[in-house]
Amino acid sequence: MGFWTRLRRRLRPPRRLSFTREGRLIVLLSVGVGFAAINTGNNLLYLILGWLLSFIIASGVLSELTLKKLEVSRRPPPRVHAGEPFLMEVVIANKKPNRASFSIEVEDLTGTTPIDKRCYFLKIPAGKSQRTSYRHTYARRGLYTLTGYRIATKFPFALFRKSRDVDAPLEVLVYPARINVPRPPPRTTSRGESTADRLGRRGEFHGLRERRSGDDRRDIHWRSSARTGRLLVREYEDELARKVVVCVDNALPEGVRDAVKDGAMTPAHEAAVSAVERAISVAAGLAASYLEVGWTVELCARGLHVPAGVGRIHEARIARALALLPYVGDDVALPALPPKVESVLVIPRGVAAENRPAATTVMDV
Repeated sequence: MGFWTRLRRRLRPPRRLSFTREGRLIVLLSVGVGFAAINTGNNLLYLILGWLLSFIIASGVLSELTLKKLEVSRRPPPRVHAGEPFLMEVVIANKKPNRASFSIEVEDLTGTTPIDKRCYFLKIPAGKSQRTSYRHTYARRGLYTLTGYRIATKFPFALFRKSRDVDAPLEVLVYPARINVPRPPPRTTSRGESTADRLGRRGEFHGLRERRSGDDRRDIHWRSSARTGRLLVREYEDELARKVVVCVDNALPEGVRDAVKDGAMTPAHEAAVSAVERAISVAAGLAASYLEVGWTVELCARGLHVPAGVGRIHEARIARALALLPYVGDDVALPALPPKVESVLVIPRGVAAENRPAATTVMDV
């Protein structure tokens, strides 16, 4: 957090007060009645002025009591995908033991800017909580930070809107957009044998790799593990095993990357970025499809490598890596793809790039 941000938050007033249309009318009426009472000395006008001022004071006191001891929590869904609306759950708890809160509005903030519609709570009983949700859509993948929330009320007379901003950072990871991709064949042999039928078979020794959950302890190479300080296991060639390397090209020209960073996008820049984003979404869909039918999947991109793995945990690891994958230049080379392993290279259509390796399958999307 920068110095100016900290200073701005420290100097921020604890409450903000804005007039409603009715509030402005009451204040103007009070000023007019006050001048008339002073000029005429009419006791009835003084009585009306006192009533109007007490009305305003009561509004300020009651609204302050309403905003006290309210706690808000926000809960995004487990997976948020780019371009798809999702529901952000908002839960508000009234910690006051014997006083309800009325007419409460809650809205999430990015900096000092609300990101979407307000959530409205008519009544929160003492010691109870209420929940609702609002719909929001992120256009692109990435990690978004909600800096806090704003809680406000117009209770009791809707003369003013009193609010306070609360710092409560919340990160929302937005995954690549979901795209339908061709379903790969299941992980079976040419004779129709499944992975379970091949359990226990070993091929020739291939090399060492880091130990993963489910590996046999008998495969640990203790001497190499002691030398490197990491648990390494022997890996064997299995000609019947089905493994695929999914590679995606995330290169963008420097001018486009600068435009993305500065927020000064032209239609040509938008087209280039959309092409790369589509390629990343296709790569995510391919990886999930291969893993779903039992393949071992490895992921690579410019500046990124996710080792081979299987299962739902590995799918989540790949999805997170693609959600956070940055744009890079052509000078960052794609990793070389192994010649004996099936590989898929996903290329953005219309985006020229260099240093692309040869692959078993090339998808120009």
